[in-house]
Amino acid sequence: MINIERLSGKYRVRKLDAQDIEAVRHICLSNPLFYEYTQARPGYEDIQHDMTALPDGKGPEDKYYVGFFDERGMIAVMDLIDGYPDEQTAFIGFFMMDKDYQGKGTGTAIISEVCAYLKEAGFAAVRLCINKGNPQSTHFWTRNGFQIQREYVREDGTVYLAQRQLS
Repeated sequence: MINIERLSGKYRVRKLDAQDIEAVRHICLSNPLFYEYTQARPGYEDIQHDMTALPDGKGPEDKYYVGFFDERGMIAVMDLIDGYPDEQTAFIGFFMMDKDYQGKGTGTAIISEVCAYLKEAGFAAVRLCINKGNPQSTHFWTRNGFQIQREYVREDGTVYLAQRQLS
């Protein structure tokens, strides 16, 4: 079980719910480049679906759809799955920073804190998918220690499976 309060020492982290959809949507709309490389859309219903979507074999207790907050409000959103695809791996299904916080090292700091906590919690690796062709996402994740493992086609487009070893 992931203790979300320990995902960051700098930012307040909490699970998000339907009352947070507009704030999540604001962050999504501030990142139009992301949506050029995916079929996903930042609509109200899409975000509501993402808040509960799970991979096969996982239950609601494994899902952590969280926001990172500073004194001004939500600055980032993350969808984190505990123990997927195996018990030693955490999966980031989505991570997005508010555009106003990008380019300042904030996203890298959050990912560093999350990975440090996950390592301490006993995870060996973190996985995620990067939309193929998205230069901003590819640069961010590879700069943060994620190595592209392979490329594959999903119903929503072609992605790179990337992983960062923690141990």
